Amino acid sequence: MESVKKKKKSPAVDVREVDPGELLARRCAELVGEKKCEEIKILDLRGITSVTDFFVIATADNERQSKASAEHIIEELKKDGERPLHVEGLDTMHWILLDYVNVVVHVFLPDERRFYDLESLWSDAPQIS
Repeated sequence: MESVKKKKKSPAVDVREVDPGELLARRCAELVGEKKCEEIKILDLRGITSVTDFFVIATADNERQSKASAEHIIEELKKDGERPLHVEGLDTMHWILLDYVNVVVHVFLPDERRFYDLESLWSDAPQIS
């Protein structure tokens, strides 16, 4: 008599295709977190603007941390073949912007982040956790 093996049913998994821009945004958020930036948020701007698909917004405590965070992102993504189209603010370090086309990273000092308040300006954009 042959033994009958029962197939175990695997639990249903919700699978969705992840946008490459979203993966890049998550990677940028991870990298800026490695430099101990705070209040890191990813805004999903798809369908809201044609300028970019995602904003990554983070707060650095001081100019040194701001610069180190931006340079860390640039260096680590360069290893993956990603280079920013445009970089702004490395001279003043109060608001550094890294433009990767589909993802724009903003590293702010606290006063600048409160003043420009991108989260309110783009309040209709969903946040990615």
